[in-house]
Amino acid sequence: MSKNASEQQALSKLRQQIDAIDTDIQRLINERASCAKQVAEVKMHSGGAVSPVFYRPEREAQVLRKIMERNKGPVADEQMARIFREVMSVCLALEQPMRIAFLGPEGTFTQAAALKHFGHSVVSAPLASIDEVFREVESGAANYGVVPVENSTEGMVNSTLDSFMNSALKICGEVELRIHHHLLTKGETELANIRKIYSHEQSLAQCRKWLNTHLPQAERVSVGSNAEAARMVLGETADCAAEVAAIAGDMAAEAYALDVLASRIEDEPDNATRFLVVGHQLVPQSGRDKTSIIIAMRNKPGALYHLLEPFQKAELSLTRVETRPSRTGTWSYVFFVDFEGHCEDEKVQSVLAKIADEAAELRVLGSYPVAVL
Repeated sequence: MSKNASEQQALSKLRQQIDAIDTDIQRLINERASCAKQVAEVKMHSGGAVSPVFYRPEREAQVLRKIMERNKGPVADEQMARIFREVMSVCLALEQPMRIAFLGPEGTFTQAAALKHFGHSVVSAPLASIDEVFREVESGAANYGVVPVENSTEGMVNSTLDSFMNSALKICGEVELRIHHHLLTKGETELANIRKIYSHEQSLAQCRKWLNTHLPQAERVSVGSNAEAARMVLGETADCAAEVAAIAGDMAAEAYALDVLASRIEDEPDNATRFLVVGHQLVPQSGRDKTSIIIAMRNKPGALYHLLEPFQKAELSLTRVETRPSRTGTWSYVFFVDFEGHCEDEKVQSVLAKIADEAAELRVLGSYPVAVL
């Protein structure tokens, strides 16, 4: 047998093996989906007058963690978890199709975060502002909302914090997304010809050094989102298109069919943004959780010390402390605090009780699983 014939025979055997494995995978996915439908039926029959809860953030976090723990490769842990994330998304859609509101329009990093967290088998609902996302979920028009809350280089998104001050919604989850910014143009454009750049103010700030070096003469125009910037460039006339560009990510480039003139222009290579999932439900413990609270302290000496001391004594790790002006009094402030632990933990309950004794107001925004993906 010739060498070429031997190779073809070996390849044929491997392809047959792959086909058999694919058949098994397909059968098992459908078995899983059938189990998911049975879960929905049990919940519907046992729920009574109360609407059953189909999406369980703590359960999904536990499943994804186990998948990563038992993974043996060669597929990387995170890639394996992403595959199962989509399988879980399809199965959940069989139980209850979910509508997810996010800061739009189509193609924003917030949409990418929503799809990363929920998978692609959800109905995406782009909205024009963060407060609109909150209202959409509050009204019941959307099951959950996804909003940005902090960037690793530019800090907190204040409009999200302000929305929590007037909302009864709970935080049900978090998403961490690596952010890569690209300079997008419509058609053939020379870098030296660009006179105007559209982008969200945070993205312009995250690319400041690159812009100062490569496009110091270009006007920087802040718009509502990166996707909006991409849409504005797409709508430019042929005469003006060669002089404008947008800073946005991969989803926006694909959604609006724009060319990437320069890729990964962010100043910090590890640039990341954290997003929050907001909804109505309280999330049980998943085994590795985070809690977010709002505290209004009485205006007296040592207020910040009295806020932080119980965490230190209980050895609870703070992950974020942010201050925002209160709307109830001049030079009065509220604190947004994130820390490791769940509000059902006895240690956490003890700390919250001590803070409540010192605070003018304490509100738990939610306990939720630490981001898995």
